[in-house]
Amino acid sequence: MLWFTEYYGGEGMELSATGLTVKAKSARYKKTPFQELLLLESEDWGKVLVLDGAIQTTERDEFIYHEMIVHPAFFTFTRPIERVLVIGGGDGGTVREVLKHRPEEVVMVEIDREVVETAIKELPSISKGLKDKRVKLLFEDGREFVRGKEAEFDAIIVDCSDPIGPSKVLYQEEFYRDCFKALKEDGIFITQSESPFAQNRVHRQVVRELSKVFPIVRPYLAFIPTYPSGMWSFTIASKRLDPLGVAPSALGKLYKEFVEKEGELRYYNPEIHYGAFAIPNFVYREEQNGNT
Repeated sequence: MLWFTEYYGGEGMELSATGLTVKAKSARYKKTPFQELLLLESEDWGKVLVLDGAIQTTERDEFIYHEMIVHPAFFTFTRPIERVLVIGGGDGGTVREVLKHRPEEVVMVEIDREVVETAIKELPSISKGLKDKRVKLLFEDGREFVRGKEAEFDAIIVDCSDPIGPSKVLYQEEFYRDCFKALKEDGIFITQSESPFAQNRVHRQVVRELSKVFPIVRPYLAFIPTYPSGMWSFTIASKRLDPLGVAPSALGKLYKEFVEKEGELRYYNPEIHYGAFAIPNFVYREEQNGNT
């Protein structure tokens, strides 16, 4: 039997190669030009994608992460969404959720082609949106791609791994300033911002650096079983639109129309939209400490 354990700060989550706390059937390892890629076959969690020793996605709980990195921001818009930039997101799940809002174009910039190729082959239920004709796939450095862009995108989503290796530059103020410029006047920026419990230093850094650039910054939570501590955060930053400024009646109408076209989502709903921004006291204290 094969077992996989992800360690973070001396703590670990154990998986067998067929799941989380799971018994392992098989593991396939590949060293790409940018990182170490591991694909586990698990009984309880389905296929598990691991990059540089950190779990990125599992077939069983991926819907939570991918719905929550997209829908709280996209249901904040009061107009059709035209052009979206996704930086990272190699498994394709974020693009899949973005396409449900029927944008005209989605540009996905992923530095590691082999992650995308693995996802297309091994994780078709997650990556299926990458074959949509509205999606433009670019295999290059997302940090460099956004530099110099001016008012081109309605939304920019940073679906990156932890701040090591190629993702490190995606956590810095200079990058956020370039994203600010690349957004339209009512554009929205969204990033995953780590666990406020297990990775509070990085979480505080993201919120702090974004607050230097954007007038509206809203961290929010979702609970993802296979991520460190289970408590995971995302952060929305905007020039004008506030996800908490959407009237419940307006959001309810938008969601009802969405469900009629795309079907019910598995995690996100109007109640989750507001509730996700209700953050425990200790997180606020950690953020305040980080800003001193």
